[in-house]
Amino acid sequence: MTTAGPLAGVRVLEAGQLLAGPFAATLMADQGADVIKVEAPGVGDPMRQWGRTDGTSLWWPVVGRNKRTVTLNLREEAGQELFLQLVAKSDIIVENFRAGTFEKWNLSYERLREVNPGIILVRVTGYGQTGPYSSRAGYGSIGEAMGGLRYILGDPDRQPSRAGISIGDSLAAMHATVGALSALQHRNATGEGQVVDASIYESVLAMMESLVTEWDQAGYQRERTGAILPNVAPSNVYPTKDDQLILIAANQDSVSSRLFTMMGHPEWSEPGHPYSTHVGRGKDQTHLDELISEWTATVDAEELLEMMDSGGVPAGRIYKAADMLADPHFKARDSIVQVPDQTFGTLKMQNVVPKLSATPGSIRWTGADLGQFNDQVYGDLLGIDEATRAELAANGII
Repeated sequence: MTTAGPLAGVRVLEAGQLLAGPFAATLMADQGADVIKVEAPGVGDPMRQWGRTDGTSLWWPVVGRNKRTVTLNLREEAGQELFLQLVAKSDIIVENFRAGTFEKWNLSYERLREVNPGIILVRVTGYGQTGPYSSRAGYGSIGEAMGGLRYILGDPDRQPSRAGISIGDSLAAMHATVGALSALQHRNATGEGQVVDASIYESVLAMMESLVTEWDQAGYQRERTGAILPNVAPSNVYPTKDDQLILIAANQDSVSSRLFTMMGHPEWSEPGHPYSTHVGRGKDQTHLDELISEWTATVDAEELLEMMDSGGVPAGRIYKAADMLADPHFKARDSIVQVPDQTFGTLKMQNVVPKLSATPGSIRWTGADLGQFNDQVYGDLLGIDEATRAELAANGII
């Protein structure tokens, strides 16, 4: 089912590429915003080439979904003037070029505000718009490193690892979206637009819990710990009799008590026993995990999961895509949906998150072809006649 969505009536101009800025626009598009994605003529977003299939991206249909794609050369004055016409009819701009690029293109916030005093300019960069590093190129991986995430990812006996996704870019996009909607609320109340400055490294830093405070007050540095969180036990991946891996998270006192009872050791939860408290379990974390692994290795995975469920102990398999597609809970909640696609016929992809009860978002179409909406946007929205559009295309402006 497709609906208008809670952001219906909000127009977003996306002038960016790759993931950090575009994903922010995707999040707003999923909730009903009219997102017009501006791409360089003949080139387009590199995401159109990223992904794994024979010459056609399987990433672009997801990150480009729900967007009206137009081509526009922002390096030329004629292109900048067209962009300003779009700004006059928009609420939010999302850009993720290196700091100073919009200014170089004569599209400073001051100029944008002249044509639309209420415009909100969302700027996503590696290091932010100010500070000594602001002019540096910054990818998500660098933001993950400087924000503190990379140092604590992986096993302690080797170099820092990385997440298998572009988590730094995605976190920046989510914070940029929060900033955009916060600024929109202010604009709706006062009529005033503003700049939203979202950096990748600060977006990662914001997720680092008490890492900085622990160092500041106790001189404690978190280190790489592999599959566990130090002193949080039991919470780990455990083997089963049929060679599966099940994650069990029973680190709360009442939950660990239920687990120990299932294991045949209710006495471990009795007052005075080391495993009866969070601190005690944390101190003996490695040995406790060994004891649990010895027990889980005697039970098949499905039986173990049923025991955990009936006993009120959080547990689950470590899913791959195939597991998600087969899972009845995913199906019941439409977590993954099959949507029409002009290239592949249909595609399965993750649905809109979060789910709103009264005005849910929806996937209305997948990533469109380069410039597919040129006539609709430049003709219907801006009122530029067909002959002028043809001339602009011939001159490399659109």
